[in-house]
Amino acid sequence: MLTVRGPFRLDKTNGKIMGVGAGLANYFGADPIWFRVGFLFAMVVGFGSPVIIYLLIGLIASSRSA
Repeated sequence: MLTVRGPFRLDKTNGKIMGVGAGLANYFGADPIWFRVGFLFAMVVGFGSPVIIYLLIGLIASSRSA
């Protein structure tokens, strides 16, 4: 079960590209691989719109302080 663990922040230290997947995993208390696989699936099905959403989240959200 996913539970919210505080405010959403990008996790650039554990992230692969912009830290969005790792940040979502920290936010919901899940494994980052599920968000990455879900994004890849959405990219195939969504015809590119998930890429725009990913970039917007990466540019708008604030980074996690180390």
